[in-house]
Amino acid sequence: MDIIPSITVRSRHPLSEIEFCAWVAQAAPGDRLEYHCGFLVLDTFALFSRLDDQGRSELCKLAGRAFWTAEQGLVHLVQERVGPDQFAYIAVARPKPKAAAVSLPELLLAEQEAA
Repeated sequence: MDIIPSITVRSRHPLSEIEFCAWVAQAAPGDRLEYHCGFLVLDTFALFSRLDDQGRSELCKLAGRAFWTAEQGLVHLVQERVGPDQFAYIAVARPKPKAAAVSLPELLLAEQEAA
């Protein structure tokens, strides 16, 4: 059995929801993307976050989209502790369903139309 080391891609800047979606659409099974580093629940809460209103809003959108892609079976979401109260939030691409009748862009459009 071959063991393939995993490499996690880390962004040098805060990742946007659109960048995350683009990664999900092109990721191969097993690809890993760190979409946030910190303490997500506190980083999205105004009283505790060091982010401004726009940064918190963008992070909330990103976190929601990450959860949504996991619900759709496109990624696994995992966390790695990197220090006290500090976590790396990682999306791991899952194999694309063979009988995928709908693409990620079509799912996103359907979600927008339902809202």
